[in-house]
Amino acid sequence: MELHLWFQYLGPVTQALLGGVLTWGLTALGAAMAFLGANPSRKLMDLMLGFAGGVMIAASFWSLLAPAIEISGELGMVEWLPPAVGFVLGAVFLRLLDLVLPHLHPALKGAKPEGIRTHLMKTTLLVLAITLHNIPEGLAFGVAFGAAGLSPSSTLSGAVALTLGIGLQNLPEGLAVAFPLRKAGFSRGKAFFFGQLSAVVEPLFAMLGAAAVDFMRVGLPYALSFAAGAMIYVVVEEVIPESQSEGNGDLATMGLILGFTCMMILDVALG
Repeated sequence: MELHLWFQYLGPVTQALLGGVLTWGLTALGAAMAFLGANPSRKLMDLMLGFAGGVMIAASFWSLLAPAIEISGELGMVEWLPPAVGFVLGAVFLRLLDLVLPHLHPALKGAKPEGIRTHLMKTTLLVLAITLHNIPEGLAFGVAFGAAGLSPSSTLSGAVALTLGIGLQNLPEGLAVAFPLRKAGFSRGKAFFFGQLSAVVEPLFAMLGAAAVDFMRVGLPYALSFAAGAMIYVVVEEVIPESQSEGNGDLATMGLILGFTCMMILDVALG
């Protein structure tokens, strides 16, 4: 209880920073499996990808879109308008990043480098792909911390639940980067380093999201739905296709259902 009270009195940017450090740490924990010689099967990887997608879909609605709709009504706005605008802008933002940032999806069969042409190594492109994935996640819980207390629809407990859900699905993400690097001949230390490096953007974008909400409070429903649109874009453009690309579609789908359910329980129980 004392820890909860201490955390409650921190500013939203500091809360977002600590949340980002937690999700970064969990990514590093997943990447640390490289030291154990972890060699997960493709079925397990697809199950974990599906789980990650389920968490992100549930978080987008329960923790971001639903509060955005309620807050729009509280502010006297057309309830559907700010969430709709923010949601589309979030997806457009990720699409623009997708076009510009060089990256290579690590688990998509026959994938080719995307973004601007570059001579970067394949391993660097793999890390950049997961980094792109982590940007909307950092924004999501950062905005949630910034929104906490500004409206009855956004609570600190809800922001913590969202952070825990994203952290939970970051565990397999760290392994998803480290494992291909080990197969490519990297040492365990280098595989771990690049695996955890992919999540370094989460604390940064979490603080950015929290600060933006604190600076422009009237834009709260737009910010929440912006993060939701960015997350859904990643799920549909990257996570689901990768999880389905090796013929393990049923397993990946069940992983998605499990991830959605876990995130829903977290949000409702803690939020």
